[in-house]
Amino acid sequence: MSDKIEVIENLLGKVDALCVGGAMAYTFLKSRGLAIGRSLVEDDKLDAARQITGHAHDRGVKLALPTDHVVVERLEAGAPHATLAVTDASIGDRIGVDIGPETIAAFSALVASAKTVVWNGPMGVFEMPPFDAGTNALARAVAAVKGTTIVGGGDSVSAVTKAGVADRITHISTGGGASLEFLGGRSLPGVAALENK
Repeated sequence: MSDKIEVIENLLGKVDALCVGGAMAYTFLKSRGLAIGRSLVEDDKLDAARQITGHAHDRGVKLALPTDHVVVERLEAGAPHATLAVTDASIGDRIGVDIGPETIAAFSALVASAKTVVWNGPMGVFEMPPFDAGTNALARAVAAVKGTTIVGGGDSVSAVTKAGVADRITHISTGGGASLEFLGGRSLPGVAALENK
């Protein structure tokens, strides 16, 4: 989340909806008082998550967070898993590894209605089946958009390639860090040089 706060803040003034999944979602969920088990979280960014939530509300931006997720006791291929509502405290000390089917449907519906989609970051541990279901579903949803689709960052590029839809994405940026800086509103030296010509 650390490297994406600036991006989110900048995008809030430009988007109708923002879907937050993957590890970043757990900081937002914890900031709302929900049990997240041993899921990845940035405790020092809880206040930032609350501020972003408030700014999204003030600007009329739909901030979509997971409503269900896939959880495991240990992070390994084939580990027993369960799908829980994010409000279900029975997560105990398990780890969230993917968005659940309800969230997949909600995020896919938001993406389907979009004219422009910018995607950065997987929805879970997509390198480890079956915890790639959310990321693969979102990749297919983005590929089906009739408008402009932009995917940035190494993991996201791997995700659309793995899902077999890379050829249906309008633009794929392999420069994840530069993509985030650009989306965060920063001036990129290469682009600035072109603008000065």
